[in-house]
Amino acid sequence: MPEPMTAMEPATLQRFTAATRLERHRHVTGYTAIVVSGGYVEAGDSGRFRLHAGSVVFHRAFESHANHFHATGAVVLNLPLPASVADLTAGLLRDVDAVVRLAEKDPRAAAELVASSRLGPVTGPGDWPDLLAAALRDNPSLGLGEWAEATGLAVETVARGFKRAYGVSPKRYRAEVRALQAWRRIPRSTLPLAQLALALGFSDQAHMTRDIVALTGRTPAALRRAAPRTDGQLDTRTARR
Repeated sequence: MPEPMTAMEPATLQRFTAATRLERHRHVTGYTAIVVSGGYVEAGDSGRFRLHAGSVVFHRAFESHANHFHATGAVVLNLPLPASVADLTAGLLRDVDAVVRLAEKDPRAAAELVASSRLGPVTGPGDWPDLLAAALRDNPSLGLGEWAEATGLAVETVARGFKRAYGVSPKRYRAEVRALQAWRRIPRSTLPLAQLALALGFSDQAHMTRDIVALTGRTPAALRRAAPRTDGQLDTRTARR
């Protein structure tokens, strides 16, 4: 079954109670999440992060993540995703209160302030599930058995431990990461779709089409016809199935 897909409002303030768990879910539009207070662990397509007051996570369109909130719960401010964030995934703000105050008047200006700020580092647990997730992002064709053998772990242990950490099996994580990479490459690549599919590790063009339709609801051909955007979004006026 596909994961729930939700759209974020231009600016929302969400409050999460202690020890809340949000199962892995997907957002149609990109957005910026800022932790105002409290904290949680987020495991998503960009990795796993320990987040607390001042932490920022930039979510691109169609990315998925799961959240496990601390005993204190959390208050999270969601803002638009600026085009200027480029390849940033997460960071730490020095003055979260200034962003919150600006967001009350102008959410987009607040988002741009975050993107232009010098962000400190945000880290994750850094254990073997994180190492596997990073390896799958770098090489979606990576064989799980090969990786497990190289790290001295049983394949069954890898499957169970990864799903416990990320809320999804390694195979599905790999498929969704590969589909995300294809979705981002297709509008900007001049390669025929069949060649691009092989270059990205799909077995053939039909395989790529199935995974991209499952992720976005749109075919690769429709994505290629759509005008590319620079903000992580899709021009739905021209992208039709």
